[in-house]
Amino acid sequence: MRKSLLFICIILSACNSSKITKEKAINNNSMLVDGKMFTALYQQKSAEYKALCLQAYNFAAIRVNQYQNYSTKPKAIIADIDETILDNSAYAVHQAFLGKAYDAESWLEWSLKSAADTVPGAPAFLKYAASKGFEIFYVTNRNEAERNSTLKNLRQFGLPNTDDSHLILRSTVSSKESRRQQILLTHDVVLLLGDNLGDFSDLFDKKSYSERDANTNLSQKDFGNKFIVIPNPGYGDWEGALYNYSRTLSIAQKDSIYKSVLKSY
Repeated sequence: MRKSLLFICIILSACNSSKITKEKAINNNSMLVDGKMFTALYQQKSAEYKALCLQAYNFAAIRVNQYQNYSTKPKAIIADIDETILDNSAYAVHQAFLGKAYDAESWLEWSLKSAADTVPGAPAFLKYAASKGFEIFYVTNRNEAERNSTLKNLRQFGLPNTDDSHLILRSTVSSKESRRQQILLTHDVVLLLGDNLGDFSDLFDKKSYSERDANTNLSQKDFGNKFIVIPNPGYGDWEGALYNYSRTLSIAQKDSIYKSVLKSY
């Protein structure tokens, strides 16, 4: 009897393992999974990516130097965290090797490690801006469970204003507009730093592809002046807009949508 039960357990385990391997193999042939690995490769190994980040932060430093204080409020900079200050490409690679994309549980596991490196140019710029009297507010869609690990990760690099009052986490909504407005009540916000257009204005919150494109044209004078964009080919609302921000689509369904919108000849 015991031998029979052991045999059944072995068979079930083998079937389950085979199913996982099969699912992983299918997902690894998708644009979504393989694409995340390829964009992470660009982020980690491309000198061009590094150059683009340094270029963005050089522009930010120029704007800091040009600032003339006409306000009685203290001057401030609002910065996103992920792919603006902290580089999470290692998480994307980890998931891709498993045949998976982003999910909240694995992200939290990664975030709690406080192991992310920095985006090129970010630490030097933030420290320079702080030396010029700018307060840095970190406005992120990380949640409260990530507060301590996020502060720990930022502090590893000696970044300024890494305290509870300057780390503004997500509460109930993903839009950052209300959080930006709260900072504007007390501070003169000179620059906004981000990798996603929603880091700058509610013109881009949950908008369609065509609306995002049109509003980018409307905001063109702000880019390089008040809005400093850090490159992020891996993810963002540009991706969500393609499938109307649906959270229920499978990897295969997203993959099909991506292929359907690509231009070829």
